[in-house]
Amino acid sequence: MIRIGLSTCAVAVGMLFSAGAFADAMSKSEYKAGNERITGEYKSAKESCRSLSGNANDVCMKEAEAKATIAKAELTATYQPSAKNRYTAGVKAAEAEYAVAKEKCDDKAGNAKDVCVKEAKAAEIAGKADAKARMEIANANGTAAEKKSEARRDAASDKRDADYAVAKEKCDVFAGEAKTRCTDDAKVTFGKS
Repeated sequence: MIRIGLSTCAVAVGMLFSAGAFADAMSKSEYKAGNERITGEYKSAKESCRSLSGNANDVCMKEAEAKATIAKAELTATYQPSAKNRYTAGVKAAEAEYAVAKEKCDDKAGNAKDVCVKEAKAAEIAGKADAKARMEIANANGTAAEKKSEARRDAASDKRDADYAVAKEKCDVFAGEAKTRCTDDAKVTFGKS
């Protein structure tokens, strides 16, 4: 059941990140309050695990740790939004989910345990791969935006050069001082020296 909860949390994180680009930045005091809230929830969750024994206690503790780890990584990614911090949050979520799933596998034996561990590892690898893909997409989008901006600058420069050539050509109808003044005005207008 926690696996579904953590997966749901991961989906929510993804939605948070997609909306995060449009959200206002988090203040330092909000970040600090968020950290304190996460720490308090973690301590409370650990305390509730004390009533359990054996592997149930171990699973409960791993779930509490995972929830805190994921929440802190998300908080950092929200406080300092960047592709790297979102990637780190995705990786930490995958690792935390793996730790919980692997702990749950301890209740099994033999081949069933081996399969359980392999499934947990596969889920971790998939989570990390998804985080990496999101980061690479974000970086590619940033590069695309830079190229788009560069293309616009180049187009503006080409237009300015063409307009200067037209203005200079129009000056050819004049002679002497009038032609010089017209050419100088065209240079100033179109930023030519």
